[in-house]
Amino acid sequence: MDIMIAVQDACVSGQWLTAIILSLCCFLPSCLPAGQTVDYSSVESVVSRQGDTALLRCYLLDGISKGAWLNRSSIIFAGNDKWSVDPRVSIVSSVGDKHEYSLQIQKVDVTDDGQYTCSIQSERNPRPKLLNLIVKVPPKIYDISSDITVNEGSNVSLICTASGKPEPTISWRHITPLARKYDTGEYLNITGITRDQAGDYECSALNDIASPDTKTVKVTVNFAPSIHEMKSHGVGLGRTALLRCEAAAVPSPTFEWYKGEKRIMKGQGIDIKSLSSRSVLTVTNMTEDRYGNYTCVASNKLGTANASVPLIPPNTAPYGSTGSAYVPLACRYLVLALSSFISVY
Repeated sequence: MDIMIAVQDACVSGQWLTAIILSLCCFLPSCLPAGQTVDYSSVESVVSRQGDTALLRCYLLDGISKGAWLNRSSIIFAGNDKWSVDPRVSIVSSVGDKHEYSLQIQKVDVTDDGQYTCSIQSERNPRPKLLNLIVKVPPKIYDISSDITVNEGSNVSLICTASGKPEPTISWRHITPLARKYDTGEYLNITGITRDQAGDYECSALNDIASPDTKTVKVTVNFAPSIHEMKSHGVGLGRTALLRCEAAAVPSPTFEWYKGEKRIMKGQGIDIKSLSSRSVLTVTNMTEDRYGNYTCVASNKLGTANASVPLIPPNTAPYGSTGSAYVPLACRYLVLALSSFISVY
């Protein structure tokens, strides 16, 4: 017996549940007669975000028509009878003066994605409404390179992968005041990395659903020391002298001080304090034998750098000008000269 005739007979006899189930068979591909298809040209799309509540709207023709919901080949509701065991689905009905028979799905997930059919059964023929549920998923970074340490001049390759629907776009930027951005893509390749390119690199995954998901990778670039500042403050005898040496290096350098060829150690009025990229040599109670040329040596596992600075009395000028360290002697000669001049007259 033809399914449509059976549906009509069930409606006339008041067997609504039977009519609804038979009408649903009209939309199952396996139940369609040979050569007959369902018209999908008027499919309505419903977009929902993962975790939200999706509402698939459907309205009955009048107060006596019945409805049913079908997902793919599974019956969800037949009238008000729930066939699905999923606790998240329910019927929203009778809103205002409309005969609403909408399907509500709470905490929607990607597994709910797909086509749904609302079958409206009147006394004559079933009328289907086709809806396509599209579940979009915010971006999520699930894998990113670990923090790395490399030597200057090495090649660096970072990777960042993310999931989402639609598929997220991945971009990289160097977190600096300039915030340089790189080409989009999972891989970030840096050829011959320099010390200026050290720091945090941020991976950002973005689609049109939510704010981007971000994670960072720290790239440490090792390089040999270079001394960029060397200062001394000349002082008179008996005063305290300071010599400062600053070096750039990764890892942080160790410092040594020399006067001439002899290494200087702490003690006997000499103190050495080194912290990270700076070393300060302090000489207390300055004496004549401590004037001279001082050398700072900065070292790490990649190399060594050195620089020298003279420690001289204050106001010492070139071409034999007398400095304050020799003022007592000069005054003595001046007094003798004046005495001789006065004795002549």
